[in-house]
Amino acid sequence: MNIYLDIVGCRLNQAEIEQFAHQFRSAGHVLVSMPEKSDLAVINTCTVTTAAASDSRGKIRQAKRAGVGELVVTGCWATLNPQEAVNMAGVSCVVSNDQKDRLVPDLLNIPDQTLNRDPLEREPIPGARLRTRGFIKVQDGCDNRCSFCITTIARGPGRSRGIPEILADIRAACDPVGGPNSAKEVVLTGVHLGSWGYDLSPRLNLVHLVRSILDETGVPRLRLSSLEPWDLDEDFFALWENPRLCRHLHLPLQSGSATVLRRMARKSTPREYAKLVAAARAAAAGIAITTDVITGFPGESETEFMESLAFIREMDFAGGHVFTYSARDGTAADRMPEQVPHPLRKQRSARVRAVLAETSAAYRENFLEQVLPVLWESASTLGPYGWELSGLTGNYLRVKAQTPHNMWNTITPVRLTGMNGKELYGQINDLNILSAKRVRK
Repeated sequence: MNIYLDIVGCRLNQAEIEQFAHQFRSAGHVLVSMPEKSDLAVINTCTVTTAAASDSRGKIRQAKRAGVGELVVTGCWATLNPQEAVNMAGVSCVVSNDQKDRLVPDLLNIPDQTLNRDPLEREPIPGARLRTRGFIKVQDGCDNRCSFCITTIARGPGRSRGIPEILADIRAACDPVGGPNSAKEVVLTGVHLGSWGYDLSPRLNLVHLVRSILDETGVPRLRLSSLEPWDLDEDFFALWENPRLCRHLHLPLQSGSATVLRRMARKSTPREYAKLVAAARAAAAGIAITTDVITGFPGESETEFMESLAFIREMDFAGGHVFTYSARDGTAADRMPEQVPHPLRKQRSARVRAVLAETSAAYRENFLEQVLPVLWESASTLGPYGWELSGLTGNYLRVKAQTPHNMWNTITPVRLTGMNGKELYGQINDLNILSAKRVRK
């Protein structure tokens, strides 16, 4: 069969469809780039905000309009709204999150032990979900009860995968048979990544996992996705002694007001957060600290918002995501009094975005005229003029460059020479040496 895979939402959803892709290919099926070319489509949905839920329904309708023969829906929105999902036109079945690990063998009606027996050359998912980086799911679920979060309800309690299983996935992604598509960077994902190992016996922590990966695999670059600040201590930052660990931390703040954080049921304060950021910067010079912020949380006063805005500016973030508070049915915040009017929520979001735009631009400017390694994630032909490449540095700077050859999925040193908005421009160093590393896309 021809299989089409798509997602709405987070890196964890990306990691899950990458696993689906590997399993479908192990069973002899072909991945395609568009739903109209498929016999079977799988949509991994999201419901973290009302916009994400709407986008999930939109993806399902698009697949139906494309004439997909069989349409399977899974993920957080489908798990919380199974009847609505199954009633949508074209949907063949709904697979809840707690059954997702068996989605492929159950759909194909084959034992799961028949999958993944033989190493396959890694093949990125074609189409909009193509990634050179390998997204590896190491943990699922969450035991926190942040008052705004619907994901903990949709994903259930925290569960960690074992180190041997994770190492096997990383080795498969990085270089099973030496193919040009092997991942040069692995991103560890989870709902509550920093809690990895808490439920294992004996109890472990994320430091154990990261050290095992760096010691026992040859992954060129390892990146951590979102980490809650209360899961880290100052000893954690000793990990950055290894240059293969990307100098980037995404630490969700959500608010810079201590009183708002208490209503959110967050387990940290602005003072503790600031101390953690200082420790990270002291341990790894130039590290990118990015964040998430929610504006217009129930009861957020103008004083609390201004306190939060000042703290965000003080942190000098390298970037971040700003979410206008979105009430989710079933969460504690949805029942709170003093809901902030929607227009005011959006005004506050715009003000936070403006501050983050300033601090992220200042962060990028610090690296002009420096040479940093870039993993090229996309390559567009310029005809006889060569190729335009786009990729990421270890500290999560987006870089573009033009070269005579297609350098897709290679890591090359780049001198950063200019900046335009959120993108940096550069020149590849040692191009004569590196041009021999031509790859196919």
